[in-house]
Amino acid sequence: MEQFKIAFFCWESMYAERVGGLANAATNLAETLVKLHHEVHYFTRGTIPDQVIHGVHYHYCQPVGGNIVEYCNNMSYTMVDQFKLYDREGRFDILHFHDWHPVQALHLLQDRNTFLTYHSTEYGRSGNQFGDWWEFKEISGKEWYGGLIAKNVITVSATLKKEVTWLYNIPEKKCRVIPNGVFPHHFRAEIDPGEVKKSYGIHPYAPLVLFIGRLVYQKGPDLLIDAVRKVCQHRGDAQVMVAGDGDMRQVLEEQAKDLPVNFVGYIPDREYIRLLNAANVVVIPSRNEPFGLVLLEAWSAEKGVVACDVGGLSENIDAYVDGMKVNVDAASLAWGINLLIDEDWNAGALGKRGRKKVDRIFLWGPITERLTQTYSRGFA
Repeated sequence: MEQFKIAFFCWESMYAERVGGLANAATNLAETLVKLHHEVHYFTRGTIPDQVIHGVHYHYCQPVGGNIVEYCNNMSYTMVDQFKLYDREGRFDILHFHDWHPVQALHLLQDRNTFLTYHSTEYGRSGNQFGDWWEFKEISGKEWYGGLIAKNVITVSATLKKEVTWLYNIPEKKCRVIPNGVFPHHFRAEIDPGEVKKSYGIHPYAPLVLFIGRLVYQKGPDLLIDAVRKVCQHRGDAQVMVAGDGDMRQVLEEQAKDLPVNFVGYIPDREYIRLLNAANVVVIPSRNEPFGLVLLEAWSAEKGVVACDVGGLSENIDAYVDGMKVNVDAASLAWGINLLIDEDWNAGALGKRGRKKVDRIFLWGPITERLTQTYSRGFA
């Protein structure tokens, strides 16, 4: 197999600044590339010294800016300065940019062999709505420009490919779908679910519904809280854990003040694994979800999933086979949750089939091999 020297440009990673699923996806991809004997340098944000972790060279910068666009422009310029220190005589074969944040760096390096992966769009993050505020326009403009100048474009799902080709007029032949993956052993743990529930003041036999994600409109946590009210009318012993934080948290806590919902905020990975393996059902109520890494993580733990029938979730779930797909509304979510907490054996069966699908389709090793084949031949 041809070996490459690869530069990643991504505004987050698992070991410094970490915001959402992009950190996991890009970091795991970089580390798997190293396992396949490629050299990877990862340019990202952080306030710590540069370091090598699992063979990946991490180079950190500390951007400044009065708003998110200025901040990411400054980050891009700093990344390019760092990159040039390690690119003597143009030694990097592949320059791989992730999402809109480093598009200014892509602009400065556009004459190279460049790849841009869309993990989402600003349109999608706004809940499939066009916004009038200046940030929406600026970020969407950068997404359009990145797709225009990148030699090759990748999306993490067919739905997202359709979205970016529609939004930004990216030619079909320039764009390929390469999904995200997972290391399933990272998310499966032998724990006592009852003991985990007791540690949160929950009865060991009470059905536990878990949500993890950013508390923002796109992820639909408000739909979940409305659904919980209906779930509790059906099962008075049901309990809900909401892990994650975001702009909607205060409103959601007020919305759920009379409901059995525990907002635990950001939690360490180890605690997430405990909760994931203790849960009876994992719910993903997103209004827009270009891929949905939580789905793979839940399947890795053999958990039944109730998810809105959107985006990558819709693509990857076979309804009634390895998960439940529901409409984007509270009543439909409640129906799906009630079905699985009433039939725990069915939830478990769905989760086991989901785990088989992970092993067949979504392991990082085979996915990364597909990416390296794409690196080799390109497709622009």
